[in-house]
Amino acid sequence: MSSLPDLLFQIKSLIWGIPLLILLLGSGIYLTIALKGVQFRYLGYAIRQVFSSKKEDSQGDISPFDALMTSLAGAIGTGAIVGVATAVTDGGFGAIFWMWITALIGMATKYAESLLAVKYREKDKRGEMIGGPMHYIEKGLGWKWMAALFALFGTGAAIGTGNLVQVNAIAAASANLFEIDSLTVGIISSILIGLVILGGVKSIGRVAGVLVPVMALLYFCGTLVILSIHFDQIPHAFAMIFEQAFTPAAWVGGISGGTLILVVQMGVSRSVFTNEAGLGVPGIAAAAAQTDNPGRQAMITMTGALLSTIIICTMTALVIAVTGVVDQQTGSLFSGAPLVIEGFNATISGFGGVVSIGLILFAFSTIIAWAYYGEKCCEYLFGEKTVIWYRFIFTLLVIPGALLDLRIVWDVADILNGLMVIPNILALILLRKVICKQTDEFLEIVKKERDGGD
Repeated sequence: MSSLPDLLFQIKSLIWGIPLLILLLGSGIYLTIALKGVQFRYLGYAIRQVFSSKKEDSQGDISPFDALMTSLAGAIGTGAIVGVATAVTDGGFGAIFWMWITALIGMATKYAESLLAVKYREKDKRGEMIGGPMHYIEKGLGWKWMAALFALFGTGAAIGTGNLVQVNAIAAASANLFEIDSLTVGIISSILIGLVILGGVKSIGRVAGVLVPVMALLYFCGTLVILSIHFDQIPHAFAMIFEQAFTPAAWVGGISGGTLILVVQMGVSRSVFTNEAGLGVPGIAAAAAQTDNPGRQAMITMTGALLSTIIICTMTALVIAVTGVVDQQTGSLFSGAPLVIEGFNATISGFGGVVSIGLILFAFSTIIAWAYYGEKCCEYLFGEKTVIWYRFIFTLLVIPGALLDLRIVWDVADILNGLMVIPNILALILLRKVICKQTDEFLEIVKKERDGGD
C-alpha cells in the first residue's frame, strides 16, 4: 500500500504530465501569435505604465502599482529560492531554460488573464471590485459550473500554495537564522498575517507596495555580490543551462526520453509557480486596480513574469551554478533553500543569512497575496458573508503549516496549481476573440497617446 507522500507524488506526476505541459506551452504560444507578440512589442510601454500616474476616469480599489505588487507578492515567493533550487536538483540546470521559455510566452498568458479579469469585473455588495477567472468564465462563456470549479481549486490552492508552502519555508528559514522553533514561528506569522489580511485588499496592497520592492532589491543585491565574486564562472553557468536543457545532467539520469521530459516538466511547473502565468490568479489582483482600460492593466501585470522569473529566479540559478554547490555527476547533498544558502556561505561565510531573510520576506508577501486570491474565490462560491470566516480560518492554518513535512506541502501545492490551470487555460482559448478585439481597441488608444505626446 502506497504511503501518502508516494500517492501525492503519483497524482502530481499524472496532473503535470505531457498533456498539461502541452496545454500551458501551446496556449502561451497561441496567444503570443494571436496577439502578435504583444509582450515583446510593447514591453517598454508596459514598464513605463507601471510608474505612470493613473488616468482621470480610472475605477478600482488600489493603484495599478499596488495591484502589480500584490500580483508579484503572490508570485515572488518561495519559488524564487526554493522552487529554483528544487528545479535544479530534480531536473538539472536545463530546467532553468524551460523556466525562461515558459515565462516569456507566459507573459502573453498573464496579459490575457488580466485583460479579461478587468473587462468582466464587477462590484460586490461591499463596494469592492471583484474579478478573475471565475468571473470571466461565467460571464464570458456562461459556464457557471466551470467557474465554480476554478473557484473551488483556487480556494484550496490559496491554502496549499499560498499558505502552507510559504509558512513552511518561513519556519525553515527562521530556524536557520534565528534558531526559533516552528510552532513559535507559526504563531507569530499567524498574528502578523491576520493583522494585514483583516484590512482587506487596500491593506494588502499597501503592504505589498512597500514590501515587494524592498525584498526584491535586497535579494537582488545579495545575489549580485556573489555573482561579482564569481564573475568568471557566469559564462560557464549559462553554458550549462543551455546544454542541459536538451542533454540532462548525469544525476538526472542520462539522455532518455522520460528524463528529458522530467527536465521540461520541472522547468514548466516551477516557472508557473514563480510567475503564476496560467493559474489565473494574477487577474484577481488586476481586477482590483484603478484603471481606465483592461488593456492598460494587462500590460502592467504581464511585466511581473519578467521580474519574478527572468530576473530574480535567474539570479538564484546563477548563484547555485557559479558557486559549485551542485556536483555535475552526483547532484547535490542539499535541497530547497539550504542549497542556495550553501552557495552564499561557500562564497562569504555567514552570508547565507541574506537568503534566509529574503525567503522570510518573499514567503510572507506571498501569503498575504494568496489570502486575497482565496478570499475572492471563496466569496464567489459562498457570498460576501463568508469572507470574514475565510480570513479567520486562513490565518489559523498558518500555524500547522509551519509544522508540516515539506515534500507533502510542495506536492499538494503542485496538484492544486495544475487543477487551476485547466479551466483557466480553456477559458482563455475560448475567449481569444474577445482578448484580441479588446487588445486592438486598446492599441488604438496607445497610438493616439503616442501621437499626442501623452
